[in-house]
Amino acid sequence: MAEGVSRMGKPQLAVMQDSLPPYWNNAKLELMKRDRIMRKLIPQFGDLHLIGRGEPFTTLARSIVGQQISTKAAETVWQRLLAACPKWSPAQVIKTGGDQIAACGLSRRKTEYILDLAEHFKAKRVHAALWNEMEDEEVIAELVQIRGIGRWTAEMFLIFNMLRPNILPLDDVGLLKGISINYFSGEPVSRSDAREVSANWEPWRTVATWYLWRSLDPVPVEY
Repeated sequence: MAEGVSRMGKPQLAVMQDSLPPYWNNAKLELMKRDRIMRKLIPQFGDLHLIGRGEPFTTLARSIVGQQISTKAAETVWQRLLAACPKWSPAQVIKTGGDQIAACGLSRRKTEYILDLAEHFKAKRVHAALWNEMEDEEVIAELVQIRGIGRWTAEMFLIFNMLRPNILPLDDVGLLKGISINYFSGEPVSRSDAREVSANWEPWRTVATWYLWRSLDPVPVEY
């Protein structure tokens, strides 16, 4: 998945209340009070909401596999990887080795990224067990140490795996397009414009971003 392209930014939709992020309903009410665009946009999607899925190592590996290729191609490669390494864990990935991983359809560079990710988790150079207690920027700082993971991928991970409520992915083309269409009548927007609009959304910038994505793609493809 290329930095700034919202493939991982296309979440599943759900109506099950037990999977509702604890802040979601309050965030909706606050955003609709403060922001006239959100007041019109949010009701269009009823009880649909963001749900998280996946375990950190697997989620990050899939994000690397999906970089700069189609969702269908990424799924094909991922299934080959699972066949080559059925117990998908850092230790098993390292044991499987670069040649077998590359043979699943990954470039040499992506193979190196997957192995670097596995090494970081196996050696505990990232502290996944502590991430829930860490600030957003602290988690991002750990993630971007891993080859193949930039800030945008880290932010997508915070949104879709950790369900953090106040992430604003300024490098995301979908967010900028959503702001352009909904707030600026389709005129191009800068990161500065996006920051100005989003100031009204805090501390629920994730939620507002999610609804802007939905305004572009109401029924997203599952990844």
